[in-house]
Amino acid sequence: MNKYNRVVLKLSGEALAGEQGYGIDPTIIKSIATQIREIVELEVEVAVVVGAGNIWRGMAGSAQGMDRATADYMGMLATVMNSLALQDSLESIGVESRVQTSIEMRQVAEPYIRRKAIRHLEKKRVVIFAAGTGNPYFSTDTTSALRAAEIEAEVILMAKNNVDGVYNADPRTNEDATKYDTITYMDVLKEGLQVMDSTASSLCMDNDIPLVVFSIMEEGNIKRAVLGEKIGTVVRGK
Repeated sequence: MNKYNRVVLKLSGEALAGEQGYGIDPTIIKSIATQIREIVELEVEVAVVVGAGNIWRGMAGSAQGMDRATADYMGMLATVMNSLALQDSLESIGVESRVQTSIEMRQVAEPYIRRKAIRHLEKKRVVIFAAGTGNPYFSTDTTSALRAAEIEAEVILMAKNNVDGVYNADPRTNEDATKYDTITYMDVLKEGLQVMDSTASSLCMDNDIPLVVFSIMEEGNIKRAVLGEKIGTVVRGK
């Protein structure tokens, strides 16, 4: 039996790049699409937010002297490219999906309309939220938290490509890093853990939206998270 029936799946842009580190790896995106199909077949309503780190990072552009707002808008456009690629992969394996963008571009996607998004979910279509919140200075983590609150999702599933949960230090550089099974948003904020940015963490905490952080690289993990199996780290409001 499913533990969650309506979820927001947060994918980092890097997760789509695979080992090449940039662009979109067709094998990886097909694997992710197949995992999404597994939970759609369980009658789970799925919304997806995709980052853009495989194409462009607004913060990096800003650090190099570019106007921050311009750099962030470029990042939003990059998320649309990733979202269209994911939609194409989903449709190729028989999963109905819709891309909704916070910046209107009607030739390629629907504008974001909350009630329409919920209707798509009720019809078991995967909804992919692109172009962030439509505003600079907000990350796709914050987009995930905002959209989850708006569509009344029961959980955010944060799929990572380089770590399998939340640690007290970076496990890639610190052999003594300890993984948490559960942790509160308040502790995440207090300890400055790099789970999601502070705006997103606060939004999830205020709206009591749990977060499951796990590795996307092991096939079947999205389904395990939906079924409530012990996987990764669960971040809660209390």
